[in-house]
Parts: sequence; C-alpha cells; structure tokens
Amino acid sequence: MTSIPLFPLNTVLYPDGYLPLQIFEVRYLDMIRKCIMGEQPFGVVQLLDGAEVRKPGQQETLAPVGTLARVIDWAAPLSGLLQIKCMGMQRFHIVSSEQLKHGLWMAQVETLPPDKTIPIPQEQQNVADALGALIRTLQEQKIPPEQMPLQPPFRLDECGWVANRWCELLSLSAMQKQLLLSQDNPVLRLELVQDMLTENGLLEE
Repeated sequence: MTSIPLFPLNTVLYPDGYLPLQIFEVRYLDMIRKCIMGEQPFGVVQLLDGAEVRKPGQQETLAPVGTLARVIDWAAPLSGLLQIKCMGMQRFHIVSSEQLKHGLWMAQVETLPPDKTIPIPQEQQNVADALGALIRTLQEQKIPPEQMPLQPPFRLDECGWVANRWCELLSLSAMQKQLLLSQDNPVLRLELVQDMLTENGLLEE
C-alpha cells in the first residue's frame, strides 16, 4: 500500500488522460508544490458529494477508485495561483482515507494493474474509427496542442486507450464514469462505450 495526497474533482481522470488544472486553494497549492519538487504523483478521485472548493461544514464523499496523476508542466502566473498540466497514470483503489485539519485528503491506496495491450476487435473497430475522425477534425481546426482534450501518442489500435478517451469525452453520470473506471477488462470497457455511443447516435452502423 502507498500513502498519497488526493485531489477530489467533479470529473474522472483515466490512465493516459490529459488534465489541465488551476490551483488556488492553500491545501492544494502546498500539495502540488511538494509533488512537483519531489516528482511525486497525487491521486485524482471523483467527488460523489460535496463541492471542489471547500466550504465551512461541508462533507465530502470520495469515489472508491481513482487515478494517479503526474504533473508534466506548470506555471505560476500570479502569487497564490498555479497552472498545471497532468497526465493520468495508474488506477488505484482507496483502502482508507482521512481529511487533515486544513482540508487535504490523504489516503492509503493499492494500485490496480494497468490495462493489457489488446488490439481492437473487428466488432468495435467503428469506435476507434470514430475517435480517429474526431482527432483529425480537431487537428484540422488548428487547435493548439495544449488545448487538445487528447494528447499523443494516439493509440487507436488499443482497446483500453480508445475506451478511456471516449470515457473522458462523453457526457456520463458519476455512476457511469465510476463503473467504466473500475472495469478491469479493457475489451468489456470498450463494448460498454460502444453501447453508449450507439444509444446517442454517434456511431455509423
């Protein structure tokens, strides 16, 4: 088990996902500075109850599964403000957690195994093709690389990578996002994503 600081958010970070953040709360400024200095990851977990910005008397409920994040770039444009860019690493399961006096969450976590590298089955090739088409559209729009919601390398031939990117892009409920993040089988995760895309009319038959 490993002890890590947590960053609860109203979103879910998946392995290899890109997450830009603006940090201004004292509890997170100190945490992120230590992570940058020590080249250490922190844990991103979904807030099931409560708000991202701390309020007096607020109770925060954390999801049981999250993703380690590493800072790949940062800037401090103003005193008391950090702008960071993070990439998702390995998934983890929270064994125990506690909130410290100043509001920071610390947790004992067990990392979960990374996705096996499995090629896209023919039945789900339309899911990868649709993601490839979306990436090309964004590139044609000349969106700056740091503003792209997906970062290279684009592993469009891997079940886990394709499924995870769609999980980030789709408008899903907290329960759906947690279900997909907790799913250990990348092929099954891709099949679930395919069902959701089909239901929303986003896939060509």
